[in-house]
Amino acid sequence: MRILIVDDEKIKRVTLADDLAAQGHEVVTAADGSEALEKLAQGRFDVVVTDLKMPGIDGIELLKRIKQGPTADIEVIMMTAYGSIPVAVEAIKLGAFDFLTKPFRNEDLFPLLARIQRNRYASADTQASTRQLTAADVDHAVVGNSPAMGRVKRMVEICARTDANVLLCGETGVGKDLIAQTIHRHSHRHAFPLVKVGCTLFPPQLIESELYGHEKGSFTGADQQRKGRFDLAEGGTLYLDDVDDIPLEHQAKLLRAIEEKVFERVGGTVPIKANVRIIASTKKNLLELVAQGTFREDLYYRLDVLRINIPPLRDRLEDIPLLVDHLLKRIAPGRQYTVEPAALDRLRQHSWPGNVRELAHTLQRAYLAGSGRITAELLEAEMTGIAARKPPPPQFPTDFQSAIEKTERELLESALRASGGNKTAAAAALGMKPSTFRDKLAKYGLA
Repeated sequence: MRILIVDDEKIKRVTLADDLAAQGHEVVTAADGSEALEKLAQGRFDVVVTDLKMPGIDGIELLKRIKQGPTADIEVIMMTAYGSIPVAVEAIKLGAFDFLTKPFRNEDLFPLLARIQRNRYASADTQASTRQLTAADVDHAVVGNSPAMGRVKRMVEICARTDANVLLCGETGVGKDLIAQTIHRHSHRHAFPLVKVGCTLFPPQLIESELYGHEKGSFTGADQQRKGRFDLAEGGTLYLDDVDDIPLEHQAKLLRAIEEKVFERVGGTVPIKANVRIIASTKKNLLELVAQGTFREDLYYRLDVLRINIPPLRDRLEDIPLLVDHLLKRIAPGRQYTVEPAALDRLRQHSWPGNVRELAHTLQRAYLAGSGRITAELLEAEMTGIAARKPPPPQFPTDFQSAIEKTERELLESALRASGGNKTAAAAALGMKPSTFRDKLAKYGLA
């Protein structure tokens, strides 16, 4: 392909041109936007790779001019620093093909160029129908007409068109898993796996093996080689759910795998390439965790390239009717149901601390209890039942020893849950000897 590189930084411009020429492309360079327009007027190009921040005509203005008139079919890839990500997102809306966040390795550009080359072999009709299908599917998967959900849908479409990492932010039950699946399904990686890692499910000593795999004999019980989630997601998307739960001591290796796209299995020394796209989710404010020293700042910036803030249900109650219809079609496929207007009013009065997940469970119980007829009275009973089933407020110990014992018991129970009942792993997670851990379990009747 014939490629124009536009960057006022000479070293980056020259090295990128050399590497692309070595890949067989015909490369022309320009030091700024004005020179780029001159080169565009002189000859035909397939792709323009341009920096965003440049003196005079910047990358956005250059993009606008390219997308007007006879050069509109030229694909544009933006190069941008982290602080300019919102502008890069705006560039996607204006027609840019994708963007890369500086600093990046020159070879990171190669897959984008390969995608452009593949697209050029596809017919125009095929590409147009794909775009229409994607927009319709996103609208179907992400339910809601509220302004907040309109912003979410627009970001989902942008994320599906690019290969940049995505951070999903929102409370439990808002639909982060659904958003991750939708982005993957409509990305160019859709033919490859979407692999989810529930980061909160694994004790600290197991998370590394889960992510990267391990070699035979690397630790007690490792009787054979095992592939990790990076291996299993090769070519596709790795979804790190609750990424804030990854222990600080394991974040450096994750950063390297994301940044350099390479990792080693536990007990191994052979570097393995990681061709995956990262989608991460969190229900916490990662910047607050950075300030507290429990989450690496550099890892945060690598994950938070494109961000989607998914609103809680209480902030988009106008979407309740659409959600009810959508959820009931899933709860009772092909069967009849009715929802009385008063029932919708009752649903709009609830605060929904469990968000869409809570709404789905409430509707399922009401549907079964009412044999398909959902009334306000049924919902009132269900919601009152939810309130009644909530655990009573915690009773605080009145003396120091009782407080110590209560805290110790809770730690033991939490470690057991996190390790899936594996007492050896739970003991290691708490820094205890297995024998001491078993004695503590016996003391509290947890053995």
